[in-house]
Amino acid sequence: MEFASISLSQNYVLSYLGAQPEDITFSVQLCYVGILTILPVQFRFLRYFEMRNYLLILTFLSIILNIACINVSSVMAFFFIRFFQGMVVGSISGSMLILIPSFLKMEHRAAFGSTIFYGTVLSSGVLLGLVASAVTLNSDFRNVYYYLILFQILVLIVILISFNQVSNLRKYPLYQIDWTGAVFFLAVAAGLAYTILYGSKYYWFTDTRIQLSTVVTVAGAILFLWRERIVKRPGLDLTIFRFKNFWVGLILLAVYYGSKESINIIFGYTVSVLQWSATQEMILGLCNITGLIIFMVISARILVYRKDAIFYFLFAGFSMSLLYHLWMYCIFTPDLAFEDLILPMFFQGATSGILFVPIMLFTLSAVPQTTGYTGLIFAACTRFTSLLNASAGFYNIQLYYSQLYKENFLHHITGIDENVTERLNGFRQVFLSKGFSPDQAAAAANASLARIVSLQTQLLTNRAVFLFIAILTACVLLVILLVYVIKTLRLLTP
Repeated sequence: MEFASISLSQNYVLSYLGAQPEDITFSVQLCYVGILTILPVQFRFLRYFEMRNYLLILTFLSIILNIACINVSSVMAFFFIRFFQGMVVGSISGSMLILIPSFLKMEHRAAFGSTIFYGTVLSSGVLLGLVASAVTLNSDFRNVYYYLILFQILVLIVILISFNQVSNLRKYPLYQIDWTGAVFFLAVAAGLAYTILYGSKYYWFTDTRIQLSTVVTVAGAILFLWRERIVKRPGLDLTIFRFKNFWVGLILLAVYYGSKESINIIFGYTVSVLQWSATQEMILGLCNITGLIIFMVISARILVYRKDAIFYFLFAGFSMSLLYHLWMYCIFTPDLAFEDLILPMFFQGATSGILFVPIMLFTLSAVPQTTGYTGLIFAACTRFTSLLNASAGFYNIQLYYSQLYKENFLHHITGIDENVTERLNGFRQVFLSKGFSPDQAAAAANASLARIVSLQTQLLTNRAVFLFIAILTACVLLVILLVYVIKTLRLLTP
């Protein structure tokens, strides 16, 4: 729920702190930067500190950061809070990635551990969204933080009651932690996020800020790789990149995460075009989560006993993804009803549920256990870069197609076009019948026509994005089929 609050507070940050849309996305990415920075160190902490005391401290820190969110008035200070919130969320998430599988049978841990964790994260986001929508209808959004703090106080009580004060685990000494490598990694992630998100706004390398952030990113990457090679106990084991299937898994994971973000276009459409309430939006999200959880559980159950079925899940999942994006491409109109989107949203959730577990199993099983949690950390890095590219990519694609369609419309909006003249006259007569003067009616008619052009431009742009993702998904599906055919032919060849 702490992580969900970071995504749900975007409109509040825009209005209360006076931030720009790029600032909002950057603050979310800084949360991911905090998660990625702390994860390698976090797994070392879990082998030294008692889980009970560790979680108590993290939850208490989370409460303090939420209090800071209530009182912050500076965008720059808000950025720092988001980064530290990411570190706390990453620490708690790392703890749960260790704790949840420990209650499962050994053969169930790989499949069901990630299923339970991922499903819980997404479900809590929708549940908090329902609370937030109810709060914002009646009061200031900042009151959501009070509910969140109350929930975290209950979590403190649960931890005090449920966890043993002393465990029987052997402590692993906290020496030679690669803090320098963590700082280099922080510089790379933060610099990359700033460059990609603000590049278009500042016209890329013509601006000194983008030049500086690029230098920081490249220099940080070089120093990080050099550090991981020379240090005795590196935070990340880079030998995992010697395994071909790990690369394939990361690419599939990137395509999955990137295409999954197209759901945000639908949520944006329901708010800006259909003028739905936040409650309706969250109920639609609940339909999506229902499909995701049901099919994640089904996928995990099957893969526990049939690990060789991963290919069939990939084929079915990407086929469903292709169908979903073509579906949305065909049905985008200015007047969709709630019932029109229930089935596509459930279908999208089912697609994600079918793909997530097999891709994660394929990726993590491609590296030996001696590499520790490095594979999991780089899977999280893939999530970060995919979300970053999706945020910046969708933004730039939408800008391009929006300008393209708007210019195409403007070519037809002339005084000699019969359709334009007829529509303007219709608008003018409506406003005249409402008591407007002729000049006022003409101005209002022109504004109405401009609004319709803007709406149609947005709808066509959204359709273009879904078609683009459908083509990308079709290419991935074709490659998967090609690989399967080649492997089958090799097995049949004597």
